[in-house]
Amino acid sequence: MDQLIELFKHLISPQWIIEHGGLYLLLLIIFAETGLFIGFFLPGDSLLFVAGIYGGLISDSFFNVPFVVIMLMISIAGVLGNMVGFWFGRKSGPLLFSRKDTFFFKKKYLYDAKDFYEKHGGGAIFLARFLPIIRTFAPIVAGIVKMEQKKFMFYNIISSFSWVFSMMLAGHYLDKFFPKLKDHLELVVIILILITTLPVLFKMFFGKQKHVHPPQTNVNE
Repeated sequence: MDQLIELFKHLISPQWIIEHGGLYLLLLIIFAETGLFIGFFLPGDSLLFVAGIYGGLISDSFFNVPFVVIMLMISIAGVLGNMVGFWFGRKSGPLLFSRKDTFFFKKKYLYDAKDFYEKHGGGAIFLARFLPIIRTFAPIVAGIVKMEQKKFMFYNIISSFSWVFSMMLAGHYLDKFFPKLKDHLELVVIILILITTLPVLFKMFFGKQKHVHPPQTNVNE
């Protein structure tokens, strides 16, 4: 049990992920966090930001490829993650709403993502990419409501590239302007996590609860 707790601590530490898992673990986590409901707790935003700070190190450890190639690979991992979530939603959607809650699956998150989708339509796929937890369940909900595949892929691709490039470039250039940023990395990550999760936490604790039924029809928004 102690080993599992220790592993969990490592998986939510962006610096540990990059230093011990490199690009391969980074790709796996971005893939899982953007399409597998078991990945909702993973640190997508802060991981990308820290990856931007350590961009040179990651590039050197992966055949010295240019930094932009690293960002492209991570963006593709995000696209593939959403595609898996979308497929999973189409195949098993209605069953998820009757499934019991577990540590890795909270039905409330699914309802939150559905409410977000209904409010913002197709653009929810783009907006959700920048919101922790919501981005994990948004593609699943899009699959459940049978969103048009071409429309989903359009928002999926532009959202993944926008999210990855903005987060990683922010970390990359802030590190150049503030070289001592690495010395306060834990504080930076905590601030970033608070900024990105506060809207979601506010919604979870203070938002109005809605009792909805599993969607059965297509969404044309």
